Amino acid sequence: MNLPNKLTLLRIFLIPIFILILAYPFNWGTVIIAGTMLPITQIIAALIFACASITDFLDGQIARRQHLVTNFGKFADPLADKMIVMSAFIALVGLGQVPAWVASIIVCRELAVTGLRLIIVENDGEVLAAAWPGKIKTATQMFSIILLLLNNIFFAAINVSMGLILLYICLFFTVYSGIDYFVKNKDVFSDSF
Repeated sequence: MNLPNKLTLLRIFLIPIFILILAYPFNWGTVIIAGTMLPITQIIAALIFACASITDFLDGQIARRQHLVTNFGKFADPLADKMIVMSAFIALVGLGQVPAWVASIIVCRELAVTGLRLIIVENDGEVLAAAWPGKIKTATQMFSIILLLLNNIFFAAINVSMGLILLYICLFFTVYSGIDYFVKNKDVFSDSF
């Protein structure tokens, strides 16, 4: 088990902890940061999510730089990303910070692209690599989730919800990159009709 795969497993391990912190009504109090009252549980959840996001960046960098790319990593890394991002968006719907229709589109796209990747692997034996629109989608998803969990405390003074702005940017790239994956790989379905 190499270091990138250990980082991926750590990210998977953080998912139930992240969900538990947000879903269980721990009463650890609140703090006031930049004039915004924030539940301590959301700060902890944001820190856990930030750590998971950092492991996502690190495992890929280390694997490519040190030539440690494995089939497990190709499978588990994008799966871990989707699991924690979808969990976060569903939790944010429950907290009333993300519209359910936005989370639904994001979850549906993630499931559709995962299905497409599985078909490509089955047909070609090759894992579909993430393209730039997908990487932008992932980055904006992760930053928007962190900002939404922190109730936009860093931008409260200018009264602009950067978390919501990033959410709608990530929604655009979610749809765009999903369409891009299917258009570029439409030949996978050529014998289906």
